[in-house]
Parts: sequence; structure tokens; C-alpha cells
Amino acid sequence: MGPLKNSLFEPVEKEIVLVEEGIEAVADVEYAWLAELLNYIVVSGGKRVRPALTLLSGKIDGHFDLEVIIPVAIGIELLHTATLVHDDTIDLSSRRRGKPTAASVWGGGIATLAGDYLFSKSAQMVSRANSVRADRLFAETLMALCTGELEQSFTSHSENQDRQTYFRIIGNKTAALFSMATEAGAVVTGAAEEAVLALRDYGYNLGMAFQIVDDILDFTADEKELGKPVASDLLQGNLTLPSIMLKERQPDDNPIRAIFENRDRERKLALAIEMIRNSEIVPACYRVAQDFTARACEALKIFPESPSKRALFELADYLIDRQQ
Repeated sequence: MGPLKNSLFEPVEKEIVLVEEGIEAVADVEYAWLAELLNYIVVSGGKRVRPALTLLSGKIDGHFDLEVIIPVAIGIELLHTATLVHDDTIDLSSRRRGKPTAASVWGGGIATLAGDYLFSKSAQMVSRANSVRADRLFAETLMALCTGELEQSFTSHSENQDRQTYFRIIGNKTAALFSMATEAGAVVTGAAEEAVLALRDYGYNLGMAFQIVDDILDFTADEKELGKPVASDLLQGNLTLPSIMLKERQPDDNPIRAIFENRDRERKLALAIEMIRNSEIVPACYRVAQDFTARACEALKIFPESPSKRALFELADYLIDRQQ
């Protein structure tokens, strides 16, 4: 994802600074070796989309309280960061955002424990809101994240992966955390129930679109832009929407089986990328993503006009514009 326009987060730009400071403070610990490890992980150049969603959701229909919402926003970003550490470790990924992963620097065991530490720290931050509902939401989201990762692991390298499986996996692995970000922002600021549910729907559908666009870019961007190898999911045996559409459109004449069976893998991977890029698959995938962003924006219609509402609308539009 390219640099976000400053205007998108303008309604919460001061609060985002506080979130950033809180994230950096996670590495302020007694042990130098732990501080070095945590600092390497949390100061990672992330776009902070999820905490921004929490802040914008808290402002749109709640009684904004910095002491309550800032720790929750920090906790949500730490939860996201922890999942990336574990994902990289499980997938044996060598790079993330253009730099070596924690697992490739310190080893898988230490990286896993660092991820566990961040999961615990994120729960501690969310608990500062003193909201049983937010705590339960955190636990449910973590279960969804793990369920998505487990299903992806159990179904990898299988040609039976289909759209239903894909949507279920990204619903758990990505959309659940977006949904938590927006729902928690509303919950801890005392928003009305109708607003809580609307923001939950917005976050879920935005998260679905976000992941679909990421999966498109995995085929259409170059390695420098991605900060990881092109078509990395397909290399790991996971079919995303572009490769599923390729399989649907050319069931008997595609290179996926050969890639999964490690036959002439490099040439077959290049062929898969070329087939996806030089077809109607990419536009078709963007149309699916646009359907999700349309649902996200529809959920916002219950709210009166405000800077936060406009920012949430613009974020949905910008997400699709990442194809440019």
C-alpha cells in the first residue's frame, strides 16, 4: 500500500501521534535484548490504518475520551503487528516491508515468543478501557485470526481452494481485525448500539476489500513495491482471488498444479503471473473489491455529516485507487 494521503487521517492526526508514541513505548523495557527485539518489530513503517479506524469510529458517534481510546488503538495495532510476526514465522518469509523479518534475524522460536509477548501487551492495552465488551471482542478477534491462519495452513497446496474458502479465510485473517478496530472504537466511547453495528459492518467490508486489493497487488506490483517476492501467496501454496479466477477460467490449462507439485516452478510461476496480468482477471478482482467498499460506505449512511465520516468514505475510495 502506497503512502496514505494526509487528509485521510486529518480528523485524528493529533491522536495518531499519541498512538505512535505509545507503540514506540512498548520497546521501553528493562532488558536491552528484549528492547532491541521489540523496537525492531514495532518501529516497522506501518501505515497505522487500524488504529486510525478506531479513532475515527470513536469520533463519529461517541463521547471521545483520549484516556480510553488511545490505549485501545495502540492495542489493536500491536495485535496486528503480532499476527504479522507469527505469519512470517509460519510462512518462513524472509522479508516484510522491505526488511528482514524478525524470524530471519533472530530465528523462529524467538520470533514466536516475541509475537506472544505482543499479543499479551495488546490485550493489556485494550483492558485499560475497562470494557468487558471490548475485552470479549479482543478474544473473539484473536480466535478468528487463529482460525483463519489454521484453515489456510490446512488447505494450502490444494487445488480445491475456492472462492468460498478464500472469503472465509480473509474474513477471519483480515476483515475480523478491521471490524474489531471500528467496533471497539464505537464501544469504548459509548456510541449507540445502531452505530456500533454499523461501524462493525463498515470495518468488516473495508477489511475484505483491503485484502482483495492486497492480493491483486501481489501479482501486479513489483518486488520493490511489495517488499516481498511477487506472487508470494501462490509460492506458499495459497490461492487468492486472482489465482482462483485463473483456475475458474482455465481449469485445464493453468500452471497452478505444476507450481504446487514443484515442477518447473520458476517458469510456471512466471507464466501464472503473466496470465493474470494479461487478462480480465485483475479488473474482475477490483470489481469484487468495489462491491465490498460499496457495502462499507452504505453502512455509514446512518451517520450525520462530519470530518470523521468523510475520512472513512475517502479511505474506502483510496483503497480501490491503489490500482493506479
